[in-house]
Amino acid sequence: MRGGVRKRTERLFGGLPAARAAMTMAAVLALDGADKGTVSAMAGPLSDAFGIGYAAMGLLVSVVAFVGAACTVPFGLLADRVRRTRLLVVTVALWGLATLVSGAATSYTWLLVARAFLGAVTASSGPAVSSLVGDFFPARRRARMLGFVVGGELFGTALGFAVSSTVGSALGWRYAFWWLVLPTAALVWTLARLPEPARGEQAGLRADTRDTDGAAGGNGGSGGGGGGGTGDGRSGDGGAGDGEGEDGQRPGARIDMPPDPRFVLHSDPRALPAWRTVLYVLRIPTNLVLIIASALGYFFFAGLRAFATVFTTDQYGVSTSVAGSLVLVVGAGGVCGVLLGGRASDRLLARGYVHARILVPIVCLLAVPLLVGPALHSTTLAVALPLLLCGTAFLGAVNPPLDAARLDIVPHMLWGTAEGTRTVLRTLSEALAPTLFGYVADHLFAGRHALEYTLLLSLVPLLAASLIGLPALRTYPRDVATADASTANVRAGREARRTG
Repeated sequence: MRGGVRKRTERLFGGLPAARAAMTMAAVLALDGADKGTVSAMAGPLSDAFGIGYAAMGLLVSVVAFVGAACTVPFGLLADRVRRTRLLVVTVALWGLATLVSGAATSYTWLLVARAFLGAVTASSGPAVSSLVGDFFPARRRARMLGFVVGGELFGTALGFAVSSTVGSALGWRYAFWWLVLPTAALVWTLARLPEPARGEQAGLRADTRDTDGAAGGNGGSGGGGGGGTGDGRSGDGGAGDGEGEDGQRPGARIDMPPDPRFVLHSDPRALPAWRTVLYVLRIPTNLVLIIASALGYFFFAGLRAFATVFTTDQYGVSTSVAGSLVLVVGAGGVCGVLLGGRASDRLLARGYVHARILVPIVCLLAVPLLVGPALHSTTLAVALPLLLCGTAFLGAVNPPLDAARLDIVPHMLWGTAEGTRTVLRTLSEALAPTLFGYVADHLFAGRHALEYTLLLSLVPLLAASLIGLPALRTYPRDVATADASTANVRAGREARRTG
């Protein structure tokens, strides 16, 4: 039995250390999702406790995003310069404190301030997790591994709805926040024991054209640290036993495009002023397109998440606890989507489809409105539930390929900065969505169907995101080549200084 579990772990993750790294990163995002899900699940009790409407309720979610947007770029710059696992230990511990204070709130202002503080400390999660995943796992497997990591956010959101609904109904809204302190403490303990991977030891996408078995482990890049080796050069957490070789395929997608000389780096960019590194990542053509498309996708998800429980109880006539359980079921569809989306794009990449990490998200974004629209309009749960399951699966499938593509097109020295910069616009869209959804429902679509019409209108940005992603099909290969050339130049300069 134990041998079977070990073999399956080897195949899926590349070994137990890699599984530990992936699951820990997933847990960080899961905790963030669970917290946001809790606020939505307790929308009714919080409204009764503090006498607030839809707009004020949306602000409780938005303030986390607004403050997070202001803090994300500084945390991104920090993630490129300090030990990332240690950074997460400190910020997640403060995260637990903010959750504890939120549950103790005696006024709406108190709760709003506590949420603002939580937004500041949670801003570290995106840049640090993205950078760590890039160093834990080889380039050609990142979409699949990001499927596990991003799946943690969706699972955490659904779990937050379900558990917080149950706990809140039984014990009150304060305990719906306080139960999160226990998993937060466990996560701090786990992060403190997670080794820091060596930076930049994984081969870039263009360079990683060897047999998949040869691309694993300590030979993942030019140095001995390999896939996610620890800072002391030990065996890689993420690289050992690449796992992509389960089908015996040789990577088929090769990037033969020459790099763009305008964006090729010749020295370590971390020595530059912060504003210049931020400007550099924004000038990468594919990165700018993906940032905008991602922000539009998260705009819809954040608005839907904020009012999911209220909408479900009103539209389908179920109780709050049942609504929380239904959200958990629908969230499972999203988790399946992120797992399948990352796996599908990596398989297509291995079969020679260079644009797989761009094409898969475009197709999925087009499919979501076709499924979710009828589900939102229906008042019959038996009709709506399977449509919502499929719709959230397609929505979840968007993120892992896009996240992997961003790592492909940015030099590893700037992964934290790039993710921090990207997260600002994403977070602003997440911040705007709940308040805007609430305002539209309160003032534009008054009446019983206000939320239904608001959510239907919010499907338009998803169609826009798919169209915006089309230019990236042309720019992506050259930007991959440019990132690899920059990494090679910086590495060569470092070697020259070492030998000279």
